[in-house]
Amino acid sequence: EATERHRSPSPALLLSILIVLAFGLRAWHLGSWGFDSDETFTLRDSLVPRLDNPRPLLYYLNHYLIQPLMPLDELGLRLLPALFGVLGIPAFYLMCRRLVGTRAALFGSLLLTFSSLHVYYSQFARYWTLVFLLTSIYPFAIYLGLRERNSKLLVLGLVVGVLAVLAHPVSVLLLGGIGVWFLLTYVRRDQVTHAWSRKGVRWGVAIVALLAVLIAVRLVPMLHAWIYSPNSRPEGGEFLLRLPTGRGIKQISYLLSYIEALTLPLVLAGVAGIVILWHRDRSFALLSACVFLFPLVFLVLLSFLAPVSIFYLVPSTPVVFLGAGVFLDRLAELGRRLRPRWLLPAWGVVIILATGAPTLISQYRDGRRYDFRGAAHWLRENIGPGDVVYSDQFKVVVHYLPGVHVERLRDIEPLAATAHELHAAGRGSLWVVSPSPAHAFRTGRNIGKLTGWMYDNCQLRNTLGVGRVDFRQYYLQIFRCPPGVSAEASAKLQ
Repeated sequence: EATERHRSPSPALLLSILIVLAFGLRAWHLGSWGFDSDETFTLRDSLVPRLDNPRPLLYYLNHYLIQPLMPLDELGLRLLPALFGVLGIPAFYLMCRRLVGTRAALFGSLLLTFSSLHVYYSQFARYWTLVFLLTSIYPFAIYLGLRERNSKLLVLGLVVGVLAVLAHPVSVLLLGGIGVWFLLTYVRRDQVTHAWSRKGVRWGVAIVALLAVLIAVRLVPMLHAWIYSPNSRPEGGEFLLRLPTGRGIKQISYLLSYIEALTLPLVLAGVAGIVILWHRDRSFALLSACVFLFPLVFLVLLSFLAPVSIFYLVPSTPVVFLGAGVFLDRLAELGRRLRPRWLLPAWGVVIILATGAPTLISQYRDGRRYDFRGAAHWLRENIGPGDVVYSDQFKVVVHYLPGVHVERLRDIEPLAATAHELHAAGRGSLWVVSPSPAHAFRTGRNIGKLTGWMYDNCQLRNTLGVGRVDFRQYYLQIFRCPPGVSAEASAKLQ
């Protein structure tokens, strides 16, 4: 075994190779695609960052680090997310090595490097790779600080935790997992008095309580608006294709979408790794389970009251990769009797990575987004004076079509009313830019009626998009409804 360890590459070399690969995967085609969905909000908030924004960290970084050097265009806005995606690899490795060992940390970093979901976050102009980077550190630093009575690690965890909350408030949910772990570890064993006698524990509880109060002051108004002001809740009108909204079905779809995004083999390996940890280090296994489950349970319950995004589960994903690394490390131990000894863990890595490979390959075909920039450029050459454009993700189209009358596509009634007005005036055409409803389980309740109305009254003029090798499809359709659109069909909806 000593000879084999001597012949094996050093962990530093392997980590360096992973960092180079991560940089290549996240930098390739980084600025090739137009803006999609919330990326336009990143542009708006980065141009004029505000402290009253609940997630200001990335916006200030874009404003003061990127904007002085280059324009905040498709490439400029994605530079920091890609950089944070690369930095997440060594940060994750260094923390995991302290907790579960070098080999498990390397396995987890390998899976993270080739994760199609993490590559997508790295090429998406939002703050999610920054959230992943910071949440890979702060809950585990707090845990080590409390367990080892290490004040430096505790302060590090709290400072990084504040930054994580400034990156996005959903990061605070991991503190709930730490709180549940603390209660189950000490209250259940009647060790509250003994734990409270430790100076480090008292300081930790005081700082966490103060942090919780500050975060509550910042977030409660937003939660209050969500819960008690139904008319102010976002109804998802910006996006036609989204998760089902029925109670029960919505929550099941939410969890299944999370598993699908990470891939089922990775999630199963992560859960198996936490189970393996339970037989090695119950305290850390319990913390991992709490940090993983608390955000899931909280957001599923919140989804009964308010819309929640699948992105909000990003803070729980580092635990999945950590657990998967532990699982593959265990396979390596079991494979010692095999020749070659790396065969068993290699098969585990291949199975996990192969599941996400089609999505990773497809990432470089269309960026996992609709080509609204291409649609806007095509419309610019074909629309006439007085034409009106209705579009899903209309803010993206407004960005690429300045000076053109663009409306949000939500329901038939506004479409029919505009078509009727244009018909009565005898001028201008109605244009509709809509995603092709190729996925039956990701459609809004109105997409079927909208599609039927467009097929009856409009002409399909263009389809934009490329084929992918996974199950997703991002085809964008452009319809033209001429002035002679059926007035009878429009009148029925007046």
